[in-house]
Amino acid sequence: MYQNPTNAYTSMQKETLSGRELEASVLTRAGLMLKQVQVNWSAPDRDEKLLEAIKFNQKVWSFFQAELSDPENPLPKNLRQDILNLSLFIDKRLFEVMANPDTEKLNIVIDVNFNIAAGLRTKPE
Repeated sequence: MYQNPTNAYTSMQKETLSGRELEASVLTRAGLMLKQVQVNWSAPDRDEKLLEAIKFNQKVWSFFQAELSDPENPLPKNLRQDILNLSLFIDKRLFEVMANPDTEKLNIVIDVNFNIAAGLRTKPE
């Protein structure tokens, strides 16, 4: 039995979501973490929450980079390359935010996370 209800929910969610739904869920979480920091920019624990959100986003995008670099990945090569280029942009932006925290710099990362998540939730034809 799970001791923490959040862990139980997360585990159940992993078992029931498809790959695309799981990726969308993780990207949404990454965007929401950054958005929370942005909305609460003056909070006393902002630096801690910002670092936590950045680290989570870096893990998410590193996972995508690894998956997209795999020659066995079924996505078309051009699409993989476009997403890899986007991930490099995200990495660069996250490092910029770590070096010089600025609420405005988070907008593009939040938007990319939410837009890709929305695209993943769209049923392929």
